[in-house]
Amino acid sequence: MGVQTTVHLLRHGEVHNPAGVLYGRLDGFHLSDLGRQMAQRIAESIGDRDITHMRTSPLERAQETIAPLAAVRGLTPVIDPRVIESTNKFQGMSFADGGMTFVKRPHLLRHMYNPFTPSWGEPYDEIAGRMVAAIHDARDAAVGHEAVVVSHQLPIWTTRLFLEKRSYVHHPKNRQCTLCSLTSIVFDDERMVQVRYSEPAGDLIPVGDRSAPFSAGGAPREDRP
Repeated sequence: MGVQTTVHLLRHGEVHNPAGVLYGRLDGFHLSDLGRQMAQRIAESIGDRDITHMRTSPLERAQETIAPLAAVRGLTPVIDPRVIESTNKFQGMSFADGGMTFVKRPHLLRHMYNPFTPSWGEPYDEIAGRMVAAIHDARDAAVGHEAVVVSHQLPIWTTRLFLEKRSYVHHPKNRQCTLCSLTSIVFDDERMVQVRYSEPAGDLIPVGDRSAPFSAGGAPREDRP
């Protein structure tokens, strides 16, 4: 057995987004109060782990999520554009009306012709390629230890599908990647040997948000506390 290194892919916490905007790569979307609690939970849950390297998406919500853990570990995260959110033709639109979005705006359906690429956003292969490159760099920076990479739901889930040699085609509600979840990739030297999943902040997530494809903290919901 060689040297074991673990790279944790951490999804950001809940975002203050009362209008239900699909924010994508837009600036100005920060963690909600609950999102900051989630970030603190991460620091409390894994702050004592052998984490020697961190990197993060340049978006505010990702940097705010890693901040408490970085403070505990005394590390300065590397800003890595390769782990940013994926592009999407629906960026900036409000999906606060849930399933009625496409009923009210049927012209959007013209983007939905190919679920394999997908036709409405950044190609899955490109997402996986940039994410895996960043993961390898994080692994190399933390050989024999652990690294944390803060990213977003679709890039993390796409990476997991790629590593597990599964089809990219999926329904967004079926992604196993809740807010502030950890998708942990274990390497033996340079060979990936295991992918693990955990939810350190799972009990903080409102029930209706567990399968949401993006975070809409502050939006009216019956199940919100």
